[in-house]
Amino acid sequence: MKHTLSTIFASVSIITASLLWQPVLSNAEPLPEPASHGFAPVISPDIPSHMSFCGKKINLDRNDMYERFDRELTSLIYSHGNTMLMLKRANKFFPIIAPILKANGIPADVIYLACAESTLNPRAYSPAKAAGLWQFLASTGKEYGLEVNDEVDERYNIEKATRAACRYLKKAYEKYGDWPTVMAAYNAGMGRISTELAKQISDNSFDLYLNDETSRYVFRIMAIKAILENPGAYGYRLGADQLYRNTDCRTVEVSGPIEDWAAWAKSQGISYAQLKEENPWIRSRSLTNKNGRTYKVRIPKSDSLYRSKQPGSVYNKAWVN
Repeated sequence: MKHTLSTIFASVSIITASLLWQPVLSNAEPLPEPASHGFAPVISPDIPSHMSFCGKKINLDRNDMYERFDRELTSLIYSHGNTMLMLKRANKFFPIIAPILKANGIPADVIYLACAESTLNPRAYSPAKAAGLWQFLASTGKEYGLEVNDEVDERYNIEKATRAACRYLKKAYEKYGDWPTVMAAYNAGMGRISTELAKQISDNSFDLYLNDETSRYVFRIMAIKAILENPGAYGYRLGADQLYRNTDCRTVEVSGPIEDWAAWAKSQGISYAQLKEENPWIRSRSLTNKNGRTYKVRIPKSDSLYRSKQPGSVYNKAWVN
């Protein structure tokens, strides 16, 4: 009996629902067609047949090369926020990085490796515990001359980390003699790349079958170069006053312990936050400095803290339009 009543109730419900919905549907106006003019056009970027990279002509005519470059270029173009921030930060950090690369005989295009590593965020910290603009692991940073401990972490010191990156890159170039392969090794490690070159009987990283991250890595660097050399061609519009600026600082040498960095900053006429902003390598509230090292601390000059009082400069004229 219960089953019969349930069946009857369900049937009545269905019929009632049908009667209720029928007039609504019959009297409703047809749904409008989607208005295409309400959306911005989505355009696939043109891919060149080749591009110059680290003084080498990279052929993009081969199917796999074309598709791998297209994937990275398309992803970056439509990752608007991160790409725009990277472009703004480049005006602030390229003037620091580029001269160090040049002084060490590193090709200018290697600067885009730092962009790929951290989007030029000097405080970047990855799930793998890589830190800073060049994303050094603690062990690798120490191996290439950086101090890394609870009080001082020079992976966050842009100048010192860039010099350490140069040491790594030069060592890798001595080994491979090919800058794209050097960059693949920066991502995967020299041991891994050397092993795969031998096993796959190849002399360059473009022809290696690697994990997805490393396979994409060099193409991502190349795509960043393409965008940053001509952002306007990919729809990025910036005025000179929208680019980030490097703060004009004086340098104070610290050779002893600092009991309280906040109090020390106050004595220098700045806040603790401003001290950390310019010196992200300071990782603790105090400095014991047991080894008696000398640290160069950047202290922002008062006028340079305000954009209205700071003269603007554009590192690359192609960035503004």
